[in-house]
Amino acid sequence: MRSVIIDGYVDEPACLGVPPYISPYPRYIAGALIDAGVSAHDVHYYTIDQLRSEPRIIEVMDRADLIAVIAGLTVPGRYLNANPITLPEIGDFIARYNEKIIIGGPVRLNQESVLRNECVAKKDLEARIFDRLTEKSDTDRWRTTTEIKRWSVKGAHIIRQHPSFPNNMCEIETYRGCTRETHCSFCTEPLYQNSSREILEVVDEIKALYDFGARYFRLGRQPDLFTYKGIETNDGFKPNPSAIEKLYKGIRTAAPELRVLHMDNLNPATITEFPNESREIAKTIIKHHTPGDVAAMGVESGDPSVIRKNNLQLHPEDVIKAVELINEVGSRRGENGLPELLPGINLLHGLKGESKRTYQHNLELLQTIHDKGLLLRRINIRKAIKFKNTPLEETKTHINKKLFHNYRNTIKRKIEVPILKQIAPKGTTLKNILTETHHGQITLGRQIASYPLLIKIRGKLKLRIFIDAVVTNHNHRSLTAIPIEKQHNNHP
Repeated sequence: MRSVIIDGYVDEPACLGVPPYISPYPRYIAGALIDAGVSAHDVHYYTIDQLRSEPRIIEVMDRADLIAVIAGLTVPGRYLNANPITLPEIGDFIARYNEKIIIGGPVRLNQESVLRNECVAKKDLEARIFDRLTEKSDTDRWRTTTEIKRWSVKGAHIIRQHPSFPNNMCEIETYRGCTRETHCSFCTEPLYQNSSREILEVVDEIKALYDFGARYFRLGRQPDLFTYKGIETNDGFKPNPSAIEKLYKGIRTAAPELRVLHMDNLNPATITEFPNESREIAKTIIKHHTPGDVAAMGVESGDPSVIRKNNLQLHPEDVIKAVELINEVGSRRGENGLPELLPGINLLHGLKGESKRTYQHNLELLQTIHDKGLLLRRINIRKAIKFKNTPLEETKTHINKKLFHNYRNTIKRKIEVPILKQIAPKGTTLKNILTETHHGQITLGRQIASYPLLIKIRGKLKLRIFIDAVVTNHNHRSLTAIPIEKQHNNHP
């Protein structure tokens, strides 16, 4: 049975699958197909960008018996070398392959008419595919952790078909869903079924990926890594430092020569509620990870009115405490030229209760952090998207475009660039920069990392090689650098 997986890319608050990242979804789907009896040789994986540039892939799809399309940007961003699938493209696929196509991923959270189709999986795409092949059923359901235990290993081989291989970052899931009784107004994580994977199952998946050549990993598919395998209390889930230690030690044993091990999401409220356990976890991460790591924290707003009306968990003073703790443990410089572990802050606009004062509250929070000499690896400012079945769905909000534009520029000028100069001062040597594309006479490169800095190098260097470079100047979220003669092919 010929099967084709088309990766249209995903970008969620707790999952990234835009190249060079590969999300868990296509790997799970490949595993489900193989578990259902499909030969691994008959599972073909392509990205949407490959499909656009190589018309022959359409011929493969025409001959296929089943086509799975993964799509969905719930927090869309700007991407250096990738263009996610569009709604018109999805509509064309449905029209051409209606009988043999199944579409899924976070795309199901959208409400556009083209997606109100029986071929769109309303729950887990991999589970629906497995049931179609084994039980001749086309109903929607959530997959089980037992199934993911099998599928994550059986489908690991498809990373070799990814266009970025061997330099692709494997996004790893530890758990999904949110255990809070009252959720943030905008959050889509509660729309998933809560599920947590066992530590050894995560380690087994990483070993399978490593055996197929993966060397770059990010523990990114969870809303808060610090509460993975947390201990349930009356006040929520208390962090479990011994579980995180077991997880990281297991990963290092399974992938002894990995080149990147990073994390993503951290709820700063966890740090303010459980500072001792959080400090211990942060130290464990630094002991086993690779430098340049980022703990992205969903702050969302520093405005008390917005915090109250959107069920947010923490106030500005709590955010500062969380930033202080991560800086205390992780701000020393690592061997790749960047600090070991720094916090990132996510700010969200278009929430209930927002006003002109919201911008001032946020600026004051960021300025306080900067004035205290604390470092932030990134500040992500975006507009909320209203999804069905979230409290924000019916909220009427208006963002003043001029005010928003001025606010973002102020943050760039007064906060981001000055902090970037502290993170990577002139003369800093940054190691293992992958040259990715040309822009005129400039070569653009990045370290393979969680939220990598864009590095601009004068001249058209050979692409897809690793170089070291010395920082010469700073821009917003990017650096200018001069390459050092040493070059590495493929892996550093």
